[in-house]
Amino acid sequence: MTTPDISADARAPVPEPRLHRRFNLLSATALNMTNMMGAGPFITIPLLMSALGGPQAMLGWIVALVIVICDGMVWSELGAAMPGSGGSFHYLREAFGRERFGRLMGFLFVWQFVLSGPLEIASGYIGFAQYASFIWTGLTRPGIIALVIFVGLVNIILLYRRIQSIAKITVSLWIGTLITVLAVIFAGATHFNPGLAFDFPPGAFNFSIGFFLGLGAASRIGIYDYLGYYDVCYIGDEVENPGRVIPRSILISTIAVAIIYIGINFSIIGVVPWREFVPADKFPASNFIVSVFMQKLYGNTVATIFTLLVLWTAFGSVFALLLGYSRIPFAAAESGYFFRIFGRLHPTKDFPYISLVVLGVLSIIAGFFSLGTVIDAMIVTRILVQFMGQVVGLVLLRRRAPDMPRPYRMWLYPVPAVIALLGWIFVFATTQVDVILFGIGVLVLGCLVFLIWSRRSQRWPFAIEEARAAA
Repeated sequence: MTTPDISADARAPVPEPRLHRRFNLLSATALNMTNMMGAGPFITIPLLMSALGGPQAMLGWIVALVIVICDGMVWSELGAAMPGSGGSFHYLREAFGRERFGRLMGFLFVWQFVLSGPLEIASGYIGFAQYASFIWTGLTRPGIIALVIFVGLVNIILLYRRIQSIAKITVSLWIGTLITVLAVIFAGATHFNPGLAFDFPPGAFNFSIGFFLGLGAASRIGIYDYLGYYDVCYIGDEVENPGRVIPRSILISTIAVAIIYIGINFSIIGVVPWREFVPADKFPASNFIVSVFMQKLYGNTVATIFTLLVLWTAFGSVFALLLGYSRIPFAAAESGYFFRIFGRLHPTKDFPYISLVVLGVLSIIAGFFSLGTVIDAMIVTRILVQFMGQVVGLVLLRRRAPDMPRPYRMWLYPVPAVIALLGWIFVFATTQVDVILFGIGVLVLGCLVFLIWSRRSQRWPFAIEEARAAA
Protein backbone atom coordinates (compact mmCIF):
# COMPACT_ATOMS: atom_id res chain seq x y z
CA MET A 1 0.00 0.00 0.00
CA THR A 2 1.37 3.44 -0.95
CA THR A 3 1.42 6.03 1.79
CA PRO A 4 0.33 9.46 0.51
CA ASP A 5 2.83 12.28 0.75
CA ILE A 6 1.27 14.89 3.01
CA SER A 7 4.45 16.57 4.18
CA ALA A 8 3.20 19.88 2.81
CA ASP A 9 -0.01 19.48 4.79
CA ALA A 10 1.95 18.75 7.97
CA ARG A 11 3.89 22.01 7.61
CA ALA A 12 0.88 24.15 6.74
CA PRO A 13 0.45 27.27 8.91
CA VAL A 14 -2.27 27.16 11.51
CA PRO A 15 -5.04 29.61 10.52
CA GLU A 16 -7.09 31.64 12.91
CA PRO A 17 -10.43 30.07 13.96
CA ARG A 18 -13.13 30.79 11.41
CA LEU A 19 -16.08 29.41 13.33
CA HIS A 20 -18.72 31.50 15.10
CA ARG A 21 -19.47 31.38 18.84
CA ARG A 22 -23.19 30.59 18.95
CA PHE A 23 -23.54 28.10 21.84
CA ASN A 24 -24.45 29.61 25.21
CA LEU A 25 -24.92 27.73 28.50
CA LEU A 26 -28.43 26.58 27.56
CA SER A 27 -27.59 25.25 24.11
CA ALA A 28 -24.26 23.77 25.32
CA THR A 29 -26.02 21.90 28.15
CA ALA A 30 -28.70 20.83 25.70
CA LEU A 31 -26.02 19.48 23.38
CA ASN A 32 -24.40 17.44 26.16
CA MET A 33 -27.65 16.10 27.57
CA THR A 34 -29.10 15.25 24.17
CA ASN A 35 -25.98 13.25 23.46
CA MET A 36 -25.96 11.54 26.87
CA MET A 37 -29.64 10.73 27.03
CA GLY A 38 -30.08 9.48 23.46
CA ALA A 39 -30.94 5.84 22.98
CA GLY A 40 -28.51 4.75 25.69
CA PRO A 41 -30.70 4.03 28.74
CA PHE A 42 -33.47 2.66 26.54
CA ILE A 43 -31.35 0.12 24.67
CA THR A 44 -28.76 -0.86 27.29
CA ILE A 45 -30.83 -1.73 30.38
CA PRO A 46 -31.15 -5.37 29.26
CA LEU A 47 -27.39 -5.50 28.56
CA LEU A 48 -26.69 -3.93 31.95
CA MET A 49 -28.85 -6.42 33.84
CA SER A 50 -27.36 -9.30 31.88
CA ALA A 51 -23.84 -8.29 32.97
CA LEU A 52 -24.49 -9.41 36.57
CA GLY A 53 -27.73 -11.33 36.12
CA GLY A 54 -30.07 -9.10 38.11
CA PRO A 55 -30.75 -5.66 39.66
CA GLN A 56 -27.38 -5.72 41.45
CA ALA A 57 -25.96 -4.65 38.10
CA MET A 58 -27.14 -1.14 39.06
CA LEU A 59 -23.86 -0.95 40.98
CA GLY A 60 -22.30 -0.50 37.56
CA TRP A 61 -24.16 2.80 37.25
CA ILE A 62 -22.60 4.00 40.52
CA VAL A 63 -19.08 3.02 39.47
CA ALA A 64 -19.62 4.64 36.06
CA LEU A 65 -20.97 7.82 37.66
CA VAL A 66 -17.94 8.19 39.94
CA ILE A 67 -15.59 7.76 36.99
CA VAL A 68 -17.57 10.18 34.83
CA ILE A 69 -17.79 12.93 37.47
CA CYS A 70 -14.05 12.78 38.15
CA ASP A 71 -13.22 12.62 34.46
CA GLY A 72 -15.63 15.49 33.83
CA MET A 73 -13.40 17.65 36.03
CA VAL A 74 -10.46 16.74 33.80
CA TRP A 75 -12.42 17.79 30.70
CA SER A 76 -13.62 20.96 32.43
CA GLU A 77 -10.15 22.21 33.30
CA LEU A 78 -8.69 21.36 29.89
CA GLY A 79 -11.71 22.68 27.98
CA ALA A 80 -11.86 25.97 29.88
CA ALA A 81 -8.11 26.55 29.55
CA MET A 82 -7.88 25.57 25.86
CA PRO A 83 -11.26 26.07 24.20
CA GLY A 84 -10.88 24.99 20.60
CA SER A 85 -12.49 22.71 18.06
CA GLY A 86 -11.22 19.15 18.36
CA GLY A 87 -11.34 18.71 22.14
CA SER A 88 -9.01 15.85 23.07
CA PHE A 89 -6.83 16.33 20.02
CA HIS A 90 -6.12 19.88 21.11
CA TYR A 91 -5.48 18.95 24.76
CA LEU A 92 -3.18 15.97 24.06
CA ARG A 93 -1.11 17.92 21.58
CA GLU A 94 -0.50 20.78 24.02
CA ALA A 95 0.04 18.60 27.08
CA PHE A 96 2.66 16.31 25.52
CA GLY A 97 4.39 18.92 23.34
CA ARG A 98 3.34 19.96 19.83
CA GLU A 99 6.36 18.72 17.88
CA ARG A 100 7.27 15.58 19.82
CA PHE A 101 5.10 13.26 21.87
CA GLY A 102 2.17 15.63 21.53
CA ARG A 103 2.34 15.07 17.80
CA LEU A 104 2.24 11.30 18.38
CA MET A 105 -0.63 11.54 20.87
CA GLY A 106 -2.58 13.89 18.62
CA PHE A 107 -2.13 11.54 15.69
CA LEU A 108 -3.11 8.47 17.73
CA PHE A 109 -6.21 10.24 19.00
CA VAL A 110 -7.39 11.09 15.49
CA TRP A 111 -6.42 7.58 14.37
CA GLN A 112 -8.55 5.85 17.03
CA PHE A 113 -11.28 8.45 16.71
CA VAL A 114 -11.82 7.68 13.04
CA LEU A 115 -12.96 4.27 14.34
CA SER A 116 -14.46 5.01 17.77
CA GLY A 117 -16.41 8.13 16.77
CA PRO A 118 -18.45 6.42 14.05
CA LEU A 119 -18.92 3.40 16.36
CA GLU A 120 -20.58 5.60 18.98
CA ILE A 121 -22.81 7.27 16.42
CA ALA A 122 -23.64 3.86 14.95
CA SER A 123 -24.86 2.64 18.35
CA GLY A 124 -27.60 5.26 18.12
CA TYR A 125 -28.56 4.11 14.66
CA ILE A 126 -28.73 0.52 15.93
CA GLY A 127 -30.92 1.57 18.86
CA PHE A 128 -33.18 3.49 16.49
CA ALA A 129 -33.61 0.42 14.30
CA GLN A 130 -34.27 -1.84 17.31
CA TYR A 131 -37.13 0.32 18.54
CA ALA A 132 -38.49 0.76 15.04
CA SER A 133 -38.94 -3.02 14.94
CA PHE A 134 -41.60 -2.68 17.66
CA ILE A 135 -43.75 -0.68 15.23
CA TRP A 136 -42.76 -2.52 12.07
CA THR A 137 -42.97 -6.06 13.41
CA GLY A 138 -42.01 -7.62 10.09
CA LEU A 139 -38.75 -5.70 9.86
CA THR A 140 -36.04 -8.11 8.67
CA ARG A 141 -32.27 -7.75 8.85
CA PRO A 142 -32.04 -6.19 5.36
CA GLY A 143 -34.83 -3.80 6.37
CA ILE A 144 -32.91 -2.79 9.51
CA ILE A 145 -29.79 -2.10 7.44
CA ALA A 146 -31.85 0.01 5.03
CA LEU A 147 -33.30 1.95 7.97
CA VAL A 148 -29.82 2.59 9.40
CA ILE A 149 -28.72 3.97 6.03
CA PHE A 150 -31.78 6.19 5.76
CA VAL A 151 -31.46 7.66 9.28
CA GLY A 152 -27.74 8.23 8.77
CA LEU A 153 -28.33 10.14 5.56
CA VAL A 154 -31.04 12.30 7.16
CA ASN A 155 -28.64 13.11 9.99
CA ILE A 156 -25.97 14.28 7.53
CA ILE A 157 -28.48 16.39 5.61
CA LEU A 158 -29.77 18.15 8.76
CA LEU A 159 -26.24 19.01 9.88
CA TYR A 160 -25.25 20.32 6.48
CA ARG A 161 -26.04 23.92 7.42
CA ARG A 162 -24.95 26.97 9.47
CA ILE A 163 -24.18 26.55 13.19
CA GLN A 164 -26.75 29.11 14.38
CA SER A 165 -29.67 27.10 13.00
CA ILE A 166 -28.10 23.92 14.40
CA ALA A 167 -28.09 25.44 17.91
CA LYS A 168 -31.86 25.96 17.61
CA ILE A 169 -32.39 22.40 16.33
CA THR A 170 -30.32 21.08 19.27
CA VAL A 171 -32.55 22.79 21.84
CA SER A 172 -35.72 21.48 20.16
CA LEU A 173 -34.35 17.92 20.14
CA TRP A 174 -33.36 18.33 23.79
CA ILE A 175 -36.92 19.35 24.72
CA GLY A 176 -38.27 16.24 22.98
CA THR A 177 -35.75 14.11 24.84
CA LEU A 178 -36.75 15.57 28.22
CA ILE A 179 -40.44 14.96 27.49
CA THR A 180 -39.70 11.32 26.70
CA VAL A 181 -37.59 10.51 29.76
CA LEU A 182 -39.79 12.45 32.20
CA ALA A 183 -42.88 10.64 30.91
CA VAL A 184 -41.17 7.28 31.46
CA ILE A 185 -40.13 8.27 34.99
CA PHE A 186 -43.63 9.50 35.84
CA ALA A 187 -45.26 6.32 34.53
CA GLY A 188 -42.80 4.16 36.45
CA ALA A 189 -43.10 6.14 39.68
CA THR A 190 -46.89 5.83 39.69
CA HIS A 191 -46.76 2.06 39.06
CA PHE A 192 -43.55 1.20 40.90
CA ASN A 193 -43.35 -2.27 42.45
CA PRO A 194 -40.35 -2.55 44.81
CA GLY A 195 -40.74 -6.33 44.86
CA LEU A 196 -39.83 -6.42 41.17
CA ALA A 197 -37.16 -3.73 41.31
CA PHE A 198 -35.27 -5.39 44.17
CA ASP A 199 -35.82 -9.01 43.19
CA PHE A 200 -32.20 -10.06 43.65
CA PRO A 201 -31.20 -13.60 42.59
CA PRO A 202 -29.44 -15.93 45.06
CA GLY A 203 -25.80 -14.99 45.58
CA ALA A 204 -26.27 -11.61 43.98
CA PHE A 205 -23.52 -10.01 46.06
CA ASN A 206 -21.02 -12.86 46.10
CA PHE A 207 -17.84 -10.83 45.63
CA SER A 208 -15.93 -13.30 43.49
CA ILE A 209 -13.73 -12.72 40.47
CA GLY A 210 -16.77 -13.35 38.29
CA PHE A 211 -18.68 -10.66 40.17
CA PHE A 212 -15.99 -8.04 39.54
CA LEU A 213 -15.73 -9.02 35.87
CA GLY A 214 -19.50 -8.59 35.64
CA LEU A 215 -19.27 -5.29 37.51
CA GLY A 216 -16.68 -4.14 34.99
CA ALA A 217 -19.03 -5.08 32.14
CA ALA A 218 -21.92 -3.24 33.82
CA SER A 219 -19.70 -0.20 34.44
CA ARG A 220 -18.65 -0.22 30.81
CA ILE A 221 -22.28 -0.09 29.73
CA GLY A 222 -22.97 2.64 32.28
CA ILE A 223 -20.06 4.70 30.96
CA TYR A 224 -21.38 4.26 27.43
CA ASP A 225 -24.71 5.73 28.54
CA TYR A 226 -22.98 8.70 30.20
CA LEU A 227 -20.73 9.39 27.22
CA GLY A 228 -21.31 12.85 25.85
CA TYR A 229 -20.83 14.83 29.07
CA TYR A 230 -17.87 16.43 27.28
CA ASP A 231 -19.43 16.93 23.83
CA VAL A 232 -19.31 20.72 24.16
CA CYS A 233 -15.49 20.51 24.29
CA TYR A 234 -15.41 19.39 20.67
CA ILE A 235 -16.93 22.66 19.50
CA GLY A 236 -14.94 24.97 21.81
CA ASP A 237 -14.48 27.55 19.04
CA GLU A 238 -18.26 27.85 18.78
CA VAL A 239 -19.01 28.34 22.51
CA GLU A 240 -19.70 31.74 24.07
CA ASN A 241 -17.54 32.56 27.11
CA PRO A 242 -16.02 29.02 27.10
CA GLY A 243 -14.13 29.43 30.37
CA ARG A 244 -17.48 29.67 32.15
CA VAL A 245 -19.87 27.76 29.88
CA ILE A 246 -17.81 24.58 29.30
CA PRO A 247 -17.28 23.56 32.98
CA ARG A 248 -20.82 24.50 33.99
CA SER A 249 -22.45 22.67 31.09
CA ILE A 250 -20.43 19.52 31.89
CA LEU A 251 -21.34 19.62 35.59
CA ILE A 252 -25.03 20.44 35.05
CA SER A 253 -25.54 17.85 32.33
CA THR A 254 -23.76 15.09 34.30
CA ILE A 255 -25.75 15.62 37.51
CA ALA A 256 -29.07 16.07 35.68
CA VAL A 257 -28.59 12.97 33.54
CA ALA A 258 -27.49 10.87 36.53
CA ILE A 259 -30.73 11.72 38.32
CA ILE A 260 -32.77 11.01 35.20
CA TYR A 261 -31.01 7.69 34.59
CA ILE A 262 -31.73 6.48 38.10
CA GLY A 263 -35.37 7.33 37.59
CA ILE A 264 -35.55 5.61 34.20
CA ASN A 265 -33.85 2.42 35.33
CA PHE A 266 -35.89 1.91 38.47
CA SER A 267 -39.08 2.88 36.65
CA ILE A 268 -38.59 0.12 34.11
CA ILE A 269 -37.38 -2.70 36.38
CA GLY A 270 -40.11 -1.75 38.88
CA VAL A 271 -42.75 -2.56 36.24
CA VAL A 272 -41.18 -5.13 33.88
CA PRO A 273 -39.68 -8.15 35.71
CA TRP A 274 -36.00 -8.33 34.79
CA ARG A 275 -36.27 -12.07 34.18
CA GLU A 276 -38.41 -11.28 31.12
CA PHE A 277 -35.47 -9.69 29.29
CA VAL A 278 -32.34 -11.21 30.88
CA PRO A 279 -30.16 -12.50 29.30
CA ALA A 280 -30.70 -9.96 26.56
CA ASP A 281 -29.64 -12.19 23.67
CA LYS A 282 -32.44 -14.69 24.39
CA PHE A 283 -35.38 -12.29 24.65
CA PRO A 284 -36.52 -10.24 21.61
CA ALA A 285 -38.30 -7.83 23.97
CA SER A 286 -34.90 -6.58 25.15
CA ASN A 287 -34.58 -4.69 21.85
CA PHE A 288 -37.41 -2.32 22.81
CA ILE A 289 -37.80 -2.58 26.57
CA VAL A 290 -39.41 0.87 27.02
CA SER A 291 -42.08 -0.05 24.46
CA VAL A 292 -42.82 -3.21 26.45
CA PHE A 293 -42.87 -1.11 29.62
CA MET A 294 -45.51 1.27 28.23
CA GLN A 295 -47.46 -1.60 26.69
CA LYS A 296 -47.79 -3.27 30.10
CA LEU A 297 -49.10 -0.07 31.64
CA TYR A 298 -51.25 1.56 28.94
CA GLY A 299 -51.65 -0.80 25.98
CA ASN A 300 -50.45 -0.86 22.38
CA THR A 301 -51.51 2.63 21.30
CA VAL A 302 -49.63 4.46 24.04
CA ALA A 303 -46.67 2.10 23.59
CA THR A 304 -46.51 3.02 19.92
CA ILE A 305 -46.59 6.75 20.72
CA PHE A 306 -43.77 6.37 23.21
CA THR A 307 -41.80 4.29 20.76
CA LEU A 308 -41.96 7.26 18.41
CA LEU A 309 -40.68 9.49 21.23
CA VAL A 310 -37.79 7.10 21.85
CA LEU A 311 -36.98 7.24 18.14
CA TRP A 312 -36.94 11.05 18.46
CA THR A 313 -34.59 10.78 21.44
CA ALA A 314 -32.29 8.36 19.63
CA PHE A 315 -32.09 10.65 16.65
CA GLY A 316 -31.35 13.64 18.87
CA SER A 317 -28.37 11.76 20.27
CA VAL A 318 -26.79 10.88 16.92
CA PHE A 319 -27.43 14.44 15.76
CA ALA A 320 -25.44 15.85 18.69
CA LEU A 321 -22.69 13.27 18.26
CA LEU A 322 -22.09 13.85 14.58
CA LEU A 323 -22.16 17.62 15.14
CA GLY A 324 -19.40 17.50 17.75
CA TYR A 325 -17.32 14.73 16.23
CA SER A 326 -17.19 16.27 12.75
CA ARG A 327 -15.07 19.08 14.25
CA ILE A 328 -12.23 16.77 15.35
CA PRO A 329 -10.67 15.83 11.98
CA PHE A 330 -11.29 19.46 10.98
CA ALA A 331 -9.22 20.75 13.90
CA ALA A 332 -6.49 18.16 13.30
CA ALA A 333 -6.26 19.08 9.61
CA GLU A 334 -6.06 22.81 10.37
CA SER A 335 -3.17 22.10 12.74
CA GLY A 336 -1.27 20.02 10.16
CA TYR A 337 -1.92 16.67 11.84
CA PHE A 338 -4.34 15.21 9.31
CA PHE A 339 -5.13 15.38 5.61
CA ARG A 340 -5.62 18.98 4.62
CA ILE A 341 -8.90 18.31 2.82
CA PHE A 342 -10.59 17.74 6.20
CA GLY A 343 -9.81 21.34 7.17
CA ARG A 344 -12.08 22.79 4.50
CA LEU A 345 -15.06 24.89 5.54
CA HIS A 346 -18.14 25.16 3.38
CA PRO A 347 -17.64 28.21 1.11
CA THR A 348 -20.93 29.87 2.12
CA LYS A 349 -22.14 28.16 5.32
CA ASP A 350 -18.91 28.06 7.36
CA PHE A 351 -18.89 24.46 8.67
CA PRO A 352 -16.43 21.55 8.10
CA TYR A 353 -18.43 19.80 5.42
CA ILE A 354 -15.79 17.25 4.30
CA SER A 355 -15.28 15.98 7.85
CA LEU A 356 -19.04 15.87 8.41
CA VAL A 357 -19.71 13.77 5.32
CA VAL A 358 -16.81 11.34 5.86
CA LEU A 359 -17.68 10.62 9.51
CA GLY A 360 -21.35 10.41 8.63
CA VAL A 361 -20.74 7.76 5.99
CA LEU A 362 -18.41 5.73 8.26
CA SER A 363 -21.07 5.82 10.99
CA ILE A 364 -23.62 4.34 8.63
CA ILE A 365 -21.24 1.49 7.76
CA ALA A 366 -20.49 0.84 11.46
CA GLY A 367 -24.25 0.54 12.04
CA PHE A 368 -24.23 -2.82 10.29
CA PHE A 369 -22.67 -4.52 13.37
CA SER A 370 -24.27 -5.67 16.66
CA LEU A 371 -24.80 -3.27 19.58
CA GLY A 372 -22.64 -5.18 22.07
CA THR A 373 -19.74 -5.36 19.65
CA VAL A 374 -19.99 -1.66 18.88
CA ILE A 375 -20.05 -0.60 22.56
CA ASP A 376 -17.11 -2.76 23.69
CA ALA A 377 -14.92 -1.88 20.72
CA MET A 378 -15.68 1.82 21.05
CA ILE A 379 -14.88 2.18 24.77
CA VAL A 380 -11.75 0.02 24.80
CA THR A 381 -10.38 1.83 21.76
CA ARG A 382 -10.80 5.21 23.48
CA ILE A 383 -9.54 4.43 26.97
CA LEU A 384 -5.80 4.14 26.34
CA VAL A 385 -5.17 7.31 24.32
CA GLN A 386 -8.08 9.63 25.00
CA PHE A 387 -9.31 9.14 28.56
CA MET A 388 -6.14 7.92 30.27
CA GLY A 389 -4.01 10.17 28.07
CA GLN A 390 -5.96 13.27 29.11
CA VAL A 391 -5.55 12.51 32.82
CA VAL A 392 -1.79 12.25 32.37
CA GLY A 393 -1.86 15.35 30.16
CA LEU A 394 -3.62 17.38 32.84
CA VAL A 395 -0.90 16.50 35.37
CA LEU A 396 1.83 17.38 32.86
CA LEU A 397 0.27 20.77 32.15
CA ARG A 398 -0.02 21.54 35.85
CA ARG A 399 3.72 20.94 36.17
CA ARG A 400 5.00 22.41 32.89
CA ALA A 401 2.64 25.38 32.56
CA PRO A 402 1.66 26.45 36.08
CA ASP A 403 0.96 30.00 34.89
CA MET A 404 -1.44 28.97 32.12
CA PRO A 405 -4.76 30.83 32.53
CA ARG A 406 -7.23 28.36 33.99
CA PRO A 407 -10.77 29.78 34.31
CA TYR A 408 -11.69 26.50 35.99
CA ARG A 409 -9.37 24.50 38.26
CA MET A 410 -10.14 20.93 39.30
CA TRP A 411 -11.58 20.72 42.81
CA LEU A 412 -9.44 18.74 45.29
CA TYR A 413 -6.69 18.21 42.70
CA PRO A 414 -5.21 15.60 42.13
CA VAL A 415 -7.73 13.27 43.83
CA PRO A 416 -10.38 13.30 41.05
CA ALA A 417 -7.68 12.74 38.42
CA VAL A 418 -6.34 9.69 40.29
CA ILE A 419 -9.85 8.26 40.75
CA ALA A 420 -10.60 8.74 37.05
CA LEU A 421 -7.36 7.03 36.05
CA LEU A 422 -7.96 4.06 38.34
CA GLY A 423 -11.53 3.80 37.07
CA TRP A 424 -10.40 3.65 33.43
CA ILE A 425 -7.84 0.99 34.32
CA PHE A 426 -10.56 -1.08 36.04
CA VAL A 427 -12.93 -0.83 33.06
CA PHE A 428 -10.17 -1.75 30.61
CA ALA A 429 -8.82 -4.67 32.67
CA THR A 430 -12.26 -6.29 33.12
CA THR A 431 -13.01 -6.32 29.39
CA GLN A 432 -12.91 -9.56 27.40
CA VAL A 433 -9.40 -10.52 26.31
CA ASP A 434 -10.18 -10.46 22.59
CA VAL A 435 -11.57 -6.91 22.88
CA ILE A 436 -8.49 -5.79 24.86
CA LEU A 437 -6.26 -7.24 22.14
CA PHE A 438 -8.34 -5.40 19.54
CA GLY A 439 -7.82 -2.08 21.36
CA ILE A 440 -4.08 -2.68 21.73
CA GLY A 441 -3.86 -3.78 18.09
CA VAL A 442 -5.50 -0.55 16.92
CA LEU A 443 -3.00 1.43 19.02
CA VAL A 444 0.05 -0.50 17.74
CA LEU A 445 -1.09 -0.18 14.13
CA GLY A 446 -1.59 3.54 14.68
CA CYS A 447 1.99 3.86 15.96
CA LEU A 448 3.31 2.10 12.86
CA VAL A 449 1.32 4.35 10.54
CA PHE A 450 2.56 7.37 12.48
CA LEU A 451 6.18 6.30 11.97
CA ILE A 452 5.65 5.80 8.24
CA TRP A 453 3.92 9.18 7.94
CA SER A 454 6.66 10.92 9.99
CA ARG A 455 9.39 9.29 7.93
CA ARG A 456 7.89 10.47 4.65
CA SER A 457 7.23 13.99 5.97
CA GLN A 458 10.63 14.19 7.75
CA ARG A 459 9.09 15.12 11.08
CA TRP A 460 9.77 13.89 14.62
CA PRO A 461 11.17 11.37 15.53
CA PHE A 462 13.16 11.35 12.26
CA ALA A 463 13.96 15.09 12.21
CA ILE A 464 15.28 15.52 15.74
CA GLU A 465 17.05 18.81 15.15
CA GLU A 466 13.92 20.35 13.66
CA ALA A 467 11.90 19.19 16.65
CA ARG A 468 14.44 20.74 19.01
CA ALA A 469 14.36 24.03 17.13
CA ALA A 470 10.55 24.08 17.22
CA ALA A 471 10.57 23.37 20.95
